[in-house]
Amino acid sequence: MAQVIVHTDGAASGNPGPGGYGVVLQSGRHRRELWGGYRRTTNNRMELLAVIVALEALKHPGTDVLVVSDSKYVVDAVEQGWLFDWEKKGFAKKKNPDLWRRFLNAYRKHRVRFEWIRGHNGHPENELCDRLAVAAREQEDLAVDEGYETGL
Repeated sequence: MAQVIVHTDGAASGNPGPGGYGVVLQSGRHRRELWGGYRRTTNNRMELLAVIVALEALKHPGTDVLVVSDSKYVVDAVEQGWLFDWEKKGFAKKKNPDLWRRFLNAYRKHRVRFEWIRGHNGHPENELCDRLAVAAREQEDLAVDEGYETGL
């Protein structure tokens, strides 16, 4: 099975404020773009949700995935192992436990590596993901980020 390269970005206008995420999945000659927007959320939630949506979109368990992200929040939480310590402690006093639990469920179905890149630095797929995220947050009738708005 070919490797899937996932590019992600999240954006919020205000923090909190309207937010969106953008994703580009690539495998060989196949390419797919995903995006979504929420009426009130945070940038970090959208960065994390972008990765979640990408991993959940994969059809075959055990896929070899490279996630390319400009989010130190997401990349470092996983690559530095902090996330797994947070999980052991039940995410006590940590933000976004609803999304981190959802992330772990999707993450554990695949072989995932992360690569951090500097955002807004001319990387074509990162720039596209940013445009998708911004366009998503500017749509009318945005979805409700239940986890954020209810404080889960």
